Amino acid sequence: MSHAVPDPVLPLTYLERPLRPQAAPAPLLILLHGVGSNERDLFRLAPALDGRFRVLSVRGPLVRAEDSYAWFIPAFTANGIQIDPAELDASRKTLITFIAAAVRAFAAVPERIYLLGFSQGAIMSLTLALTEPERLAAVVAIAGRIPPEVLPWAAPPERTAHLPLLLEHGRQDTVLPIAWAHAARPILAAQRLALDYREYDAPHTITDRMLADAAAWLSVRLDESRSGNER
Repeated sequence: MSHAVPDPVLPLTYLERPLRPQAAPAPLLILLHGVGSNERDLFRLAPALDGRFRVLSVRGPLVRAEDSYAWFIPAFTANGIQIDPAELDASRKTLITFIAAAVRAFAAVPERIYLLGFSQGAIMSLTLALTEPERLAAVVAIAGRIPPEVLPWAAPPERTAHLPLLLEHGRQDTVLPIAWAHAARPILAAQRLALDYREYDAPHTITDRMLADAAAWLSVRLDESRSGNER
């Protein structure tokens, strides 16, 4: 299902994968695209993702050009990538509002919300993992980074501890080099997330292997959450 304009209930435009009939409320898997893309980009991954998920591929709130959107507009300077913290925080809060509204709109279980983000979408996924861990069951971040602007907002490690997070990155990535993934690891370790870190011989993209690994990882997390609910 495609929403050409923002849903009157939900604050962001999104695409929804049709859900197979099931008795229990479906867990939500929210896909977050990179800068300059749109909700159609990651929606192409939906057929490879566990059919138990209600998949929502969400459009970033900032318009760059026709069919080109972002979560924040980075500036590439001689001193590195610069981000407006207020712009990043505004999108973070909009995404939090979207998640809460989606839980209500789809009668979802709040404890079964999953994120998968690529590039800038991975940055947003990591940002939410560090700042709003209680809202998430597990996070996949592919080819992203943790902006230093986010660190002052991070929740105490007691709150982020044990949140499952899969970090995937290509060694040949020239857009967001592998050094960003290396830098993220000690931050995530200090926050005590349950980190699964994987490197690939890949550029700045989602390869078939990366997608298969992410899909399998999410299915395991989903099985774990279901077992926990049944105990």
